[in-house]
Amino acid sequence: MATTDLPGSMRQIRYAGSGGPEVISLETAPVPSPGPGQVLIEVVAAGVNRPDVAQRSGVYPPPPGATEIPGLEVAGRVVALGSGVDNLTEGDEVCALVISGGYAEYAVAEAAHCLPRPKAVALVDAGGLPETFFTVYSNVVQRGRLARGESFLVHGGSSGIGATAIQIAKHVGARVFATAGSAEKCRFCEDLGADAAIDYKQADFAEEVKRLTEGRGVDVILDMIGASYLARNLKSLAPDGRLVMIALMGGYKVDGLNITPIMRNRLTFTGSTLRPRTKADKAAIADGLRRDIWPELEAGRIRSVTHATFPLERAREAHELMESSAHLGKILLTTGR
Repeated sequence: MATTDLPGSMRQIRYAGSGGPEVISLETAPVPSPGPGQVLIEVVAAGVNRPDVAQRSGVYPPPPGATEIPGLEVAGRVVALGSGVDNLTEGDEVCALVISGGYAEYAVAEAAHCLPRPKAVALVDAGGLPETFFTVYSNVVQRGRLARGESFLVHGGSSGIGATAIQIAKHVGARVFATAGSAEKCRFCEDLGADAAIDYKQADFAEEVKRLTEGRGVDVILDMIGASYLARNLKSLAPDGRLVMIALMGGYKVDGLNITPIMRNRLTFTGSTLRPRTKADKAAIADGLRRDIWPELEAGRIRSVTHATFPLERAREAHELMESSAHLGKILLTTGR
């Protein structure tokens, strides 16, 4: 589609205030224009993520200057280039990390935050790659420094983040464990490559980790739960282990925590959020993914995992599924384009 052929308006999702899925509304708005270093993407699919739910609930607003339209990742076709963009051309099929605005028929993305659609991944499914792969790669490989021969635990192994973390950790060459909330979800984790999956509703994961590692513990933990898991996470780490926190679904305050294990076992306790990081930071993550992980996706050795797709106008149902935690992998919105 040539730039001159772009429509003047598009459909997009907006939150009509803070609250439950009932605040999600479909509206018509002008098609945005890319600025310097940016591209306009005709969106085929957009990923639905926990931060979208947090934004809808009023606790995770977009950074200043960003659109309030939700959506942190998209896949589609480049249809317009901003000034200074020389690494992409109109018609390229890409997926992209966006700071907001993904729940729409057209979205603006930084050219440096775009990655080519892997040949083994359908364009719709590519809509679920950027947010999870940027998050996992930056936190497990770069921040957590997971190395071949080490052991790794991810909580929420059946989520989009978990499915990605299991596969990337196996690619690194680690022994991989995951927690999940049912026998079906545990089987899903093992089918993706986890060496063992722990049903946290049936067993204490800290005790199981110690048993599976013959008392040593794991080298790296990727945690989305926060406060309610902190003490058991510390018990689950091996000497010189690293705990990386990326969400706080189980709270953010801990009373009465004994920090002696951190000192005794020389543990590293760190974490990050992706959305507020600088453009340069995200571009560096994209470069690492392009070098280390995209060849695995291209070859089909790492795969996208889509649980369900919903048309854009059924975004409320997509959020209801996300909040039910019944999904195995990614939830996507499709535009029909």
